[in-house]
Amino acid sequence: MNFLPRFLALLLLAPITLPAQPANAWRHKIAPEVRAALDRGASSDVLVCFREKADLRGASTRTDKKAKTRFVYDALLQTAARAQTRALALARAENAGANTLFLVNALAVDQASPELLRRLAKLPEVEAISPDPWIEMPPPVREIATGQRNSIEWGVERINAPTVWTMGYTGQGVTVGGADTGYDWLHPAILPHYRGYNTATGSANHQYNWHDAIHELNPLNGDANNDPLNNPCGLNAPAPCDDHNHGTHTAGTMTGDDGQGNQIGVAPGASWIGCRNMERGWGRPSSYLECFQWFLAPTDLNNENADPDKAPDVINNSWYCADIEGCTDLTVNELLRQAVIALKSAGVFVVVSNGNAGSNCASTDGPPAYFAESFSIGATRADDTIAGFSSRGPVLIDNSLRIKPNVTAPGQSVRSCIRNGEYASFSGTSMAGPHVAGLVALVLSAQPLLAGQVEALETIIEETAIPTIGPADCSDDNGAAYPNNTYGFGRVDALAAVNLALAWSPPSNTVNPYPPAVLRIFPNPADDQLFLELQHGQALHQIECFSPGGRLMFRTTLQAQAEQETIRINTRDWPAGMYLLRLSGNEETLSRKFFKN
Repeated sequence: MNFLPRFLALLLLAPITLPAQPANAWRHKIAPEVRAALDRGASSDVLVCFREKADLRGASTRTDKKAKTRFVYDALLQTAARAQTRALALARAENAGANTLFLVNALAVDQASPELLRRLAKLPEVEAISPDPWIEMPPPVREIATGQRNSIEWGVERINAPTVWTMGYTGQGVTVGGADTGYDWLHPAILPHYRGYNTATGSANHQYNWHDAIHELNPLNGDANNDPLNNPCGLNAPAPCDDHNHGTHTAGTMTGDDGQGNQIGVAPGASWIGCRNMERGWGRPSSYLECFQWFLAPTDLNNENADPDKAPDVINNSWYCADIEGCTDLTVNELLRQAVIALKSAGVFVVVSNGNAGSNCASTDGPPAYFAESFSIGATRADDTIAGFSSRGPVLIDNSLRIKPNVTAPGQSVRSCIRNGEYASFSGTSMAGPHVAGLVALVLSAQPLLAGQVEALETIIEETAIPTIGPADCSDDNGAAYPNNTYGFGRVDALAAVNLALAWSPPSNTVNPYPPAVLRIFPNPADDQLFLELQHGQALHQIECFSPGGRLMFRTTLQAQAEQETIRINTRDWPAGMYLLRLSGNEETLSRKFFKN
């Protein structure tokens, strides 16, 4: 694997001086399964994690997306160069394959010998050494195709995307990325929308538009002689290729339209780029991280000359790695979380599928779905009820009890394109996620000022989702809470999201001397009374409440001099329904929804 020339140059300028460690401390850095292999004298594929983390806080002061992305890229690259100098030298001295993952300050080392593992673990700058296993992604359910040609696919229509098209917003000027099993880029439904394809000349340029993170075959497939030809895409494919169908299907739902009646994509005016992070449905933490890194700063086909200006606006990740499939090492999970944080800091919207482990509660347990920083998508059926397979919250794996998913989208019997010019219907949260990635593209084409404003985009999508009460008690008041652990904030609505985005204006560039306010609403749903708790609001705030019909129910102004202030609202005579609360002041605006029984 070729490393970035700039990274190599930085390595030469990055001396490491850290204090010595106790004699046996190095063994505790190594994950138990790797340590067991070391004690047997066996080599291991590992991720070497370094202590130093880049400070990305400065990205929030930059309003331009390209400025955000370049700031994050530079900070991450410089941090990794300082930390990884000696580890890279050790790996090269033993001719071990080493791939620097500067995005999370880690090093993927293939078949590290026991002696190399010992030497790496003894470096004080190394925090942990974790396994890098091959993990199989459970395939979606394939069904008989249900959508007919010369019609708009039902999920696209259900979220009101066609109405947005009539307003002139189809995703134009927006780039969506996909990390998946690869892409059959020649499929007529997605070929015209590939960023690397020139429709006027019929020529293609895959530089900066495609990356293959598969550099070896998965040994668990049992291929004879480990021959790359056993995989139809081979290794390090120079052009987009799909060895599974899954990736092509998700790309179709984001942007697909062949101009002949197969209107399968939410944002047919957007451009897509892709990265293959799985080999015939099997991925590794290192391949997932490599694609995340490539999206931060796409490279040429030699994985050189990275250019963060070519980063996509939104990435769809229709994969997850549950503990039952091999992601049992929380250190690895933390690397994936740091990757999501870095991309969000860089102004890239990260969409992830919530998982197909439903209908049990607390079934959102695989990265990246369970992270607070991930925008996780559950799956609904054609009648807007939750699909039985869609994973639910609350999240228990990190003891947070956080609500998941964030929102839901159509995910059962979704018709889209697959390899060799064909179409098929699949079911899974893998099919729901691309609907939301396409929705982000529609919003950005309508309101370009939102590019790079990930938190604002997330809020817009959540606020405009159609609230739905959950059917089960998943630690959320028998499913009656809002948001809840079945639907999150509800099924997404592209038309409502675009309309709200059109009214959005960027925040002031002036420095705010006060900490951001936190508004908590309880109980939710409300019966006879409602409590509003304002935390850290040390400046003048106005709170307004609007009925389902838009009528102002009350307005109050308060200045919370203390850390926290609580007010009580009498809601006994209010009609049942969903209400909107809006807090403004302190150079900020917050909106929250609640139900009245």
